[in-house]
Amino acid sequence: MAEMQGLMERLEQAVGRLESLSAGLHRPPGDCGEINGVSGGVAPSVEAFDKLMNSMVAEFLKKSRILAGDVETHNDVAALLKPISEKIQEIQTFRERNRGSKMFNHLSAVSESIPALGWIAVSPKPGPYVKEMNDAATFYTNRVLKDYKHSDLRHVDWVKSYLNIWSELQAYIKEHHTAGLTWSKTGPVASTASALSVLSVGPGLPPPPPPPGPPPPFDSEGRREESSPSRSALFAQLNQGEAITKGLRHVTDDQKTYKNPSLRAHGGQTPSPTKSHTPGPKCPQSHPPKKHAPVLELEGKKWRVEYQEDRNDLVISETELRQVAYIFKCSKSTLQIKGKINSITIDSCKKFGLVFDNVVGIVEVINSKDIQMQVMGKVPTISINKTEGCHIYLSEDALDCEIVSAKSSEMNILIPRDGDYREFPVPEQFKTAWDGSKLVTEPAEIMVSERPPNPLT
Repeated sequence: MAEMQGLMERLEQAVGRLESLSAGLHRPPGDCGEINGVSGGVAPSVEAFDKLMNSMVAEFLKKSRILAGDVETHNDVAALLKPISEKIQEIQTFRERNRGSKMFNHLSAVSESIPALGWIAVSPKPGPYVKEMNDAATFYTNRVLKDYKHSDLRHVDWVKSYLNIWSELQAYIKEHHTAGLTWSKTGPVASTASALSVLSVGPGLPPPPPPPGPPPPFDSEGRREESSPSRSALFAQLNQGEAITKGLRHVTDDQKTYKNPSLRAHGGQTPSPTKSHTPGPKCPQSHPPKKHAPVLELEGKKWRVEYQEDRNDLVISETELRQVAYIFKCSKSTLQIKGKINSITIDSCKKFGLVFDNVVGIVEVINSKDIQMQVMGKVPTISINKTEGCHIYLSEDALDCEIVSAKSSEMNILIPRDGDYREFPVPEQFKTAWDGSKLVTEPAEIMVSERPPNPLT
């Protein structure tokens, strides 16, 4: 457990050193509180991070020692390598090597969420990234709670202490680093070498020297003025007053667009005979996207369906209640999922069709376009986020399904009526009014239209 504490301390040191570098650059030269250009005081964000480390993280490490076994060993492995990224990889590797462990859900919760420690490199909003990692941990901690909530409350305490770390880290980031790790706007530019030296510094070592500052601003401005005589000429012309129009060239009728239809057909104006036209720099040729091999496999309890193109015969037939399906970057394809499954996620897909029997959790559609979905049985919730075009065919048993949408367009819900489907569009426009005490928002009225039978069946 001391090694896990070491990993956390190294992250704390990295944040502290970067914050100190930024805070120190705002002090006036000669301030007695500076050493090597770094402020000797502690920034409020560093104090807040220390509080997080000494409370939530310390509590989690304590609970891990109580559980012992693979959970304690899982944290010990983290200190084998110095760079944080390699330590995170080591934790994830340990989990993969111990799939038969009785505490595999514990290991998975940590393994799936530990990349949140890399938030210092996420911009512009590291907070949502940490939340995403927290959600990944929750998937597995819910299994831990299910297995132990009536038999061993130590595991329940462990779950609470671990999730509290990410909740507090989100609050810390929101308060101190909402748009990313804060840097000085007026200080010298941080180089890659200086960043690496900050991350690699160990306990007891002196801080690295600050990078060289920018050149004096006034001298550089003077040199720019001397090298730009055209600026003086510009002001001289502006000072002419009404005489400035004497240099304008007369435009004949054959050069006027509104009197010469042939000019409009060719895009408008004729080039000036006194002005030379040089071609602009060519844009670099973009490389073709990398081709990935299609995937349709069961990995643990997750069905991976990835990079499928022009496939309308995809079927997952052997399903279990604990399994989830993750569909990623598939296009012009259709997938059928039989039986009952925990959840389904469609991510970054185009022109994709999904037919499924029953889902006990949620079906999510994210960052996709032209999605068609048919529910044969039941599903409690369907979430649509950042998607253009999503048509959902509900069954008679799924009419109580809740549709949650955000930042999406062209969404339609099709309800069975007399052997056919009637289409109801999901509102995209809303009107808001003040009723005297609060804002009241309601969808704008949209016409209901009829839709042809479902093409997926």
